[in-house]
Amino acid sequence: MPQHLPPLSPIVLKFGTGILAQPGGCAIDLFQLRRFAKEVSHLIIQGIPCILVSSAAIAAGVHSLGLTKRPSDVAGKQACAAVGQPALMAAYAKCFLRHGVTTAQLLLTHEDIFTEKRRSNAQETLKCLLASPHVLPIINENDSVATEELNLGDNDQLSAEVAIMMKARLLLLLTTSDGLRARAEGGMGKRIPQVSDIQEILCHVTPEKGEHSRGGMKTKLKAVEAAIKAGIETVIADGRQPKQIEMALAGKNIGTRFLVPTL
Repeated sequence: MPQHLPPLSPIVLKFGTGILAQPGGCAIDLFQLRRFAKEVSHLIIQGIPCILVSSAAIAAGVHSLGLTKRPSDVAGKQACAAVGQPALMAAYAKCFLRHGVTTAQLLLTHEDIFTEKRRSNAQETLKCLLASPHVLPIINENDSVATEELNLGDNDQLSAEVAIMMKARLLLLLTTSDGLRARAEGGMGKRIPQVSDIQEILCHVTPEKGEHSRGGMKTKLKAVEAAIKAGIETVIADGRQPKQIEMALAGKNIGTRFLVPTL
């Protein structure tokens, strides 16, 4: 871990719907939440500040409303998010409390990031939370009123914006893929472990995405590009595998690591 970073330089973790929801995307996978709570709490208790950008409010809402499938219309999705967000946060709070960590909720829109006054307010709130002992800020797109995540991605861009705003030491995008894979005849090839020039690997991007994810590798690479330009190393890794967070922070060979170009 770099030693020159200031004490409150956090890591930003982004959890997508694909790694938080049960198969079918209609309920939260509590086993995953419990495992993530244990892994993230371990870092926080060590004094490593973390910020979590979490999707899956809609999946939680589908379950809470007793629906048999996810709605396809915007109003239906936003209604599920309105019901599911408090249920998701309650589940997080319960899982993290077992490890002595308190969770805090922030619902943001992209306007909150790009409007100067709102951005300043969000920054100061996050700084205060990170300075508090054993507190984890959890951020989600405000799905009940905003449509950026519903239409454009799965919190990928928001996580990059938060990482840039808070001058993070690392952005970790946990997804259902073990990183970027090279294109190969008849399918996907080998995992690309490290990227030093993002422009050189765009030819490997495919439009595929998880069944219940609103993003895909294209939206992730857009987020990666923004973070890298701001000097923030970024990793895309498989959130269904254990200890990915710890290994990514330690610089281990997991997923795809996007390096900040040196001058």
